[in-house]
Amino acid sequence: MPKLSDADLLQRLQDATTRREAFELMVRRYTRPLYQQIRRMGLTHDDTDDLLQNTFMKAWTGLDSFRGEAKLSTWLYRIAINESLTFLSKNKAVASLDDADAAHSAESIEGDRYFDADRTARLFQAALATLPDKQRLVFNLKYFDEMKYEDMETLLGTSVGALKASYHIAVKKIEAFFNEHD
Repeated sequence: MPKLSDADLLQRLQDATTRREAFELMVRRYTRPLYQQIRRMGLTHDDTDDLLQNTFMKAWTGLDSFRGEAKLSTWLYRIAINESLTFLSKNKAVASLDDADAAHSAESIEGDRYFDADRTARLFQAALATLPDKQRLVFNLKYFDEMKYEDMETLLGTSVGALKASYHIAVKKIEAFFNEHD
């Protein structure tokens, strides 16, 4: 069977007779990119798995209300990002990290068997952990996902100018972190 476009997949998701099969295909297609996006928010593997499951559960229950005004991928990313930000806010896990918390975060990443723990990667993750949640999110979307600012604007509801400024500030903070810890 040829790979379905997101538009075809969405059409199958909206049809009650093909919904379950299409949803399984959507889960297979988007598990990895959504996992990576959530994980980059500085969460543990277990928390990421839980949030990924929550994302797909919300997508399943929200299929009937999804109007298709945004791309399927944008809708899923928005759910995943909202789940991540809500989790971080509730748990105060990363909202206001100081240098000691950043070092602790880097140590937890180093001991995580799911993450390559070379020194540069640990420093980079520690630097990311010092960024405010939304700034880290913008950085992740631009740097890792190579998302265009216009797509981020749709996803996050923030102007392109503000997104560019946020990314620029994040880069400067990461550079400063590396200068301090190198």
